Amino acid sequence: MAEQSSEKLEQPSEPQQRWCVVTGGRGFAARHLVEMLIRFDMFSVRIADLGPQINLDPSEQNGVLGQAFQSGRASYVSCDLRDKSQVFKACEGAEVVFHMAAPDSSINNHKLHQSVNVQGTVNVIEACVELKVKRLIYTSSPSVVFDGVNGIFNGDESLPYPTKHNDSYSATKADGEALVIKANGVNGLLTCCIRPSSIFGPGDKLLVPSLVNAARAGKSKFIIGNGNNLYDFTYVENVAHAHICAERALASDGPVAHKAAGQAYFITNMEPIKFWDFMSLILVGLGYERPRIRVPVSIMMPIAHIVELIYTVLAPYGMKVPQLTPSRVRLLSCNRTFDCSKANDRLGYSPVVPLQEGLTKTIDSYSHLRAELYRRRDGPSKASIYLGSGRVSDILLWRDKRQTLATILVFSAIYFNFVASGYTVITAVSKLLSVASILLFLHGRSPRKILGYTIEKVPDSKFCLSKEMSRKVALSMASSWNYAVNSLKSLCCGNDWVSYIKVVFSLLLLDCLGALSLRRLFTLVLPFMFVAFVMYEKKEEEIDNFVLSIITIGSRLKSDAERNISIKTNTKKMQVE
Repeated sequence: MAEQSSEKLEQPSEPQQRWCVVTGGRGFAARHLVEMLIRFDMFSVRIADLGPQINLDPSEQNGVLGQAFQSGRASYVSCDLRDKSQVFKACEGAEVVFHMAAPDSSINNHKLHQSVNVQGTVNVIEACVELKVKRLIYTSSPSVVFDGVNGIFNGDESLPYPTKHNDSYSATKADGEALVIKANGVNGLLTCCIRPSSIFGPGDKLLVPSLVNAARAGKSKFIIGNGNNLYDFTYVENVAHAHICAERALASDGPVAHKAAGQAYFITNMEPIKFWDFMSLILVGLGYERPRIRVPVSIMMPIAHIVELIYTVLAPYGMKVPQLTPSRVRLLSCNRTFDCSKANDRLGYSPVVPLQEGLTKTIDSYSHLRAELYRRRDGPSKASIYLGSGRVSDILLWRDKRQTLATILVFSAIYFNFVASGYTVITAVSKLLSVASILLFLHGRSPRKILGYTIEKVPDSKFCLSKEMSRKVALSMASSWNYAVNSLKSLCCGNDWVSYIKVVFSLLLLDCLGALSLRRLFTLVLPFMFVAFVMYEKKEEEIDNFVLSIITIGSRLKSDAERNISIKTNTKKMQVE
C-alpha cells in the first residue's frame, strides 16, 4: 500500500492551465479574439464583461466557444471596470490581460468615458501590477491622434496627441493609452497598445446596421464632402490576429520583447480605399442604392450643430442620440490612413484576410438585412426618425391622440390669451410667466391627493440646468459664432461667390419671415407641424423622389454656375497678364 501511494506521488502532475483575460469580452472585436485564442489553443480564456451572466448565441453554443465552456477552457466573470475589487477578481491568476472594454464611441458622454476609459484602465493596470500579470495588451484607437480638423494621410506612430480631440471618447482613450505605456516595466509587466482603424466584419452592430437603417430611411444617397477622402478599414479577424501577434512578441525573450514593449501600433488592412467607395460596396452588396449626391461640408456642419443643439434641448423629452453630429461630419469627410510598418517590423503583423474577402464575408453575414427582404412597415418611418422617435414624434404624428390633443389645447390657450390679444412680445412673455408662476405655486402648495387622485409633484431637478448641458450649449453657440465670423471673413475677400449667393438667399428668406407678424407665424407654423409630418409619413416615397429630383437639378445648376464663374475668372487673369 505504501509503495503504491509513493508511486502515485511520483507520477508527473497535469500541466497547469494558463489563463488570459479579455475585458469587454462580449464586444464585437473581442468575441473574435476569444474564439481565435481558443482555436489556437494558446490559453484558457476568462471573459470579463458587464452582464451578470453570459448568454451564448446559437452559433456560439454549437461552436468552439460552447465546447470551451463545457471543457472548462473558458469561463465568464461579471466585471465593471469602475469597481476595483471586481477587476482584481477577474485578473487573478492570469498570465495575460487583453484590455478591450470601452463604452460606445458614438455616445459623447465625457463622464462615462472618463470613468471607464481612464479610471477603469487605472484599475486594470493596478490589478496587473499587484497580481504579477506578465503582459497587458490595450485596445486603443487611431482617433487618439485625430484633432477633428486635419485629416491624416499615411500617419505613423510619431504623430503626437493633439491638444484638443474630436470627442470625449478619443480624448479618454488617449489618456488610457498613455497610462498603459507608462506602466510598461513596472513589477515585470510588459505592455503595448493596438490602434485598429475602422473595424468591420460579421457580428458588427454599428457600421453595417447603421448603413442599412440610413438606406431604408433614404439618407444613404448623400456623400458628405467631395467623396475622395481615403480611409483605412480593418477586417475584424485581422484585429484579433494583431492582438495575438502583440502577445507573442511580448512573450518572446530578449530583444524582440524589448522592442515591442511600451509602444503603440496602428493596425489596418494595409489597403486604403475611398471611404464612400467602401460604403457603396456594402450597400450595393446588400441590394441598396449607392451614395451619389455630394453635399459640401460647409452646408452639413451648420446643420449638424443645429441638430446637436436641438438634441441638448429635447433629449429630456425622449429624443434619441442623432446620427448627424459635428464630430461625425468631420470623420466622414476627411482622410484617415495609417502606416503599419512599425507593427509589421516589431510585432510581425500582416493581414490574414484581404479587404475584398473581408467585404464578401461581411455582406454574406448580413443576408437578413438585404433590401429585397425589407418591408417598410416593419421599421419606423423617416418622419419618426427625423423627430427623434420619442415623445415629440408621438405627439406630432398623432400616435398618442390624447397627448396630441392636450398639446393642441395648450398652444390654443397660449394663442388666444397672449398672441391674438395683440400684446407685444414683452407683455405676452411677462403674462405667460406670471400665469406659469401662479400655477406652479398652486401645484406646489396643493396636497398630494385630491378626491382620490394622486398629484405628481415636479422634482427640483427639472428646474436645474446641469454644468455639462450648459457647457455643451455654450460650446455649440461658440462654434456657430466662429463659423459665422469665418464666413464673413471669406466674404470680405470677395472671392467666394457661392457663399455670397447663399448669404443673399438666406437674408431674403429672413426678410420674408420678418415681414410676418407673430400672429401669422403662430397660425401658419403650428397647424403646418401637426399636419405636414403626418402627410410626409403617408406619402414618404413620393415626396422623397420629388425632393431628390429638385436637389439633382439644383446640384447641376450649381455645378454649371461654378464652372462659368471659374472660366470668367481665368479669362480675366489671362487678359491682365
